[in-house]
Amino acid sequence: MVHATGEERAVHLSREAVELRDSGHHEAAVRNLREALTLAPDNATVKDALVKVQQEEGNGHHLLDLCRRYATQRDEKAAKDAARYLRTDGLVSPESVGLECAKLLLSCQAHALSSAQDDIISGLVRQNASVRQYFSSQLQVSVTTFFDDLYDRGDGAAVCLDTVVLDHSVWPSEDDRLHCERELFQLFIAKLMESGHDLDGRSLKGIARLLAIEAGQLRDLMDDESLDVVVNSLDHRLPLEWRSQATLATVKYLEASKDVGEKQLSKIIFTKLSKNRIDDLIVACSATAAVFPVAPQVAAGLFLSDAFIDALKPLTGRDPKSRRMETTILALLNAACISSTSRGAISKHLSNWLSHILTNGTDQNSELAAVILAKLRASPKENNGKASNGKSQDDDSHVSELVDRFKGLMSRSEGDHISNAIEGLAYSSIKPEVKEQLAGDSGFLHSLIKILQDKSNDTSVLYGGLVIISNLTQFLPNLSEEQKKISQLKSYAEANAGAVKNGPNVLEDDKHVIARCTAVVDAGVVPLLVACGRNTTPSNHELIGRILLSLSRNPKSRGTLAQQGAAKLLLGLSTSTSATNTNILNASHALARILISVNPSHVFPLSGFPHVTSAIRPLIALIAPPEATSATAEQPLDMLPVFESLLALTNLATHPDAAAAEAIVRNAWPQVEDLLLSQNPLIQRAACELVCNLMTCESGIIKMADGTKRAGQRLHILLALTDTDDLTTQRAAGGALAMLTEFDPVIAGILDRPRGVQLLLKLCQEEDDGLVHRGVTCVRNLTCAASGDIGRRAVEVVKQIGGVEVLTNVLKKTRNQLVLQLGVEALKPLVG
Repeated sequence: MVHATGEERAVHLSREAVELRDSGHHEAAVRNLREALTLAPDNATVKDALVKVQQEEGNGHHLLDLCRRYATQRDEKAAKDAARYLRTDGLVSPESVGLECAKLLLSCQAHALSSAQDDIISGLVRQNASVRQYFSSQLQVSVTTFFDDLYDRGDGAAVCLDTVVLDHSVWPSEDDRLHCERELFQLFIAKLMESGHDLDGRSLKGIARLLAIEAGQLRDLMDDESLDVVVNSLDHRLPLEWRSQATLATVKYLEASKDVGEKQLSKIIFTKLSKNRIDDLIVACSATAAVFPVAPQVAAGLFLSDAFIDALKPLTGRDPKSRRMETTILALLNAACISSTSRGAISKHLSNWLSHILTNGTDQNSELAAVILAKLRASPKENNGKASNGKSQDDDSHVSELVDRFKGLMSRSEGDHISNAIEGLAYSSIKPEVKEQLAGDSGFLHSLIKILQDKSNDTSVLYGGLVIISNLTQFLPNLSEEQKKISQLKSYAEANAGAVKNGPNVLEDDKHVIARCTAVVDAGVVPLLVACGRNTTPSNHELIGRILLSLSRNPKSRGTLAQQGAAKLLLGLSTSTSATNTNILNASHALARILISVNPSHVFPLSGFPHVTSAIRPLIALIAPPEATSATAEQPLDMLPVFESLLALTNLATHPDAAAAEAIVRNAWPQVEDLLLSQNPLIQRAACELVCNLMTCESGIIKMADGTKRAGQRLHILLALTDTDDLTTQRAAGGALAMLTEFDPVIAGILDRPRGVQLLLKLCQEEDDGLVHRGVTCVRNLTCAASGDIGRRAVEVVKQIGGVEVLTNVLKKTRNQLVLQLGVEALKPLVG
């Protein structure tokens, strides 16, 4: 039996002490550490841990003292200090101290203490398992009594009961937990019903949190009356915080209850519509608007019903009742525009009313009407560009007027004006004519970028602004030859049928889009994107990746992009663990384009960050084999990212740090090798150029020169590529062989190929001076560099197939001094 040494036992006790300390059992942790210190008195780690735990234990008792002063003396400073302690990361009070603090505060009547009790109680519940256990025991005695006590102490104190019933570890059984959870939920509902709207935020938080996690367990408790009181809290006149909680509760309940919940909601909405009272109508419209963004199908089903449309029509008049409903209906229509069928209904029934509000409504309502009209006019045209009421939807003059209106709103400093303007332009800028109008206005572009920089913390404004920039810079998708033919046939068929031609607008061709991209770059968009890319939402990252992919299309802009930090931003986007596959590929493709045109040393300095090898993985992602992509017959594989990635990797392989080329060989060789055999001549050329550059590093040479059968096959492919019709591919293959033929195993491999030496001599006879240079270098290496039997064999083979004559003709024709020198050196062993 092996006994642990004192040092090993001390380490074990120290680990146990850490676990005890993290769970709040400081006294036990102190005992463990003191024992560990007797076993290993010189262990500095144990000494430091003991000091820290004792300090925390002392801090814990300090917390108890603060809570005691607050509870007995009403010391508000002590209360603030206690709340601050509980919010400090890394400070864990002992379990016994936390429990004593909680009991001390709960021994006082809620009304006897200030609102500071709320922060302290919620902090204790969050931090201490013993406090949650105590709350669990109190709930098991009487949910109602304990709920009433905590509810009056504040939002945090009331909602922390959710934390307790959702913590399975503090309950004796699941049945006990579920029983208390259900009673708690019903109590929150009851409070919402009785409290009017003074404490709705408190009860709604409790309801929303429970439904967000346990909707499946609680859905049977949401009868019509319960759901109705939650729906009433969606009233747009109420504070946003309340409405947000009510929306979450409604959506989670609908997700769990499915058809049953949808029928309940429909019944409630239609009942309110049928009453035809202002308050009920406002709630019905507000609730439907709130549900549209999160459950569009459910909301559209309500909105498109005859009952709903019929209820709206009388409210779009010019009487006092209609004017009181204007803002509510506009908010509903704005939300409904998310649904294409709803947009059609709005165009059919309410477009005239919206036009009236645009010119006659209040400033706020007029702006909102403009946004809705922009969304309608930006929608894809149906019925040959006509709405069902026979009016043209493609009224460019109306769109232009809306755009001018939005641009004017942007000059105002108020947040609502800017938000409406950005949203309206985000939709309007889908149209090619608007794209040209906005991109041609440098003052607008500078103003937009300045607003987005100033409002970078406003997620809705930032997202809308990035949508505008994305629309301005978006290229049409690349089409395969087959897709182009199908598109032409479709246009021809539509023309014969008398339909309006739906082909690409001339303003969407590459020339116009590149000009718009240049204008956006000149306006200073890249620093904005770099700043936003550091800390923003995934949806904004998607837009930033798409924008930079478009901006990098123009080679003339790539230097500016790199200089202003786009390459480093793209590295981050392409390796983000939270990014979608589409955004990773977009960011990687944009990075590839920049690295094609920019000296890699300028982006990746030899001493600095980021390291050159960090770009390898994103670029490799672009050259995945076709079977690993989503290519289909209808949507074939886009080979442009593959081609441009190969060019970027070729450029990276020239970086002074040899780690770049080594990393490419190590991580991408199988893909590159497969692409050498591509049927696409451009892909094959790019792969061959990359292989040529990789022959400057040890790993690349080994792939060809290790004397294995596989190396021989690779040499065979390189030799074959010297005989293609593409001059650039021939040069790359010849250049690689010129470097490789300095090694005996490569020479032996070439000699073993039936036409190996013959293909090298063929290079010497080409018209292109670069190919001749490469061919003569290879032959010179065969006759001079090889040693022993391989060298003698090489000389004999070159002689046998007419090498002397070929080299003699080269010397007669060439004016290149280097070729002349190499040719003489190659001939000496052959004629000596």
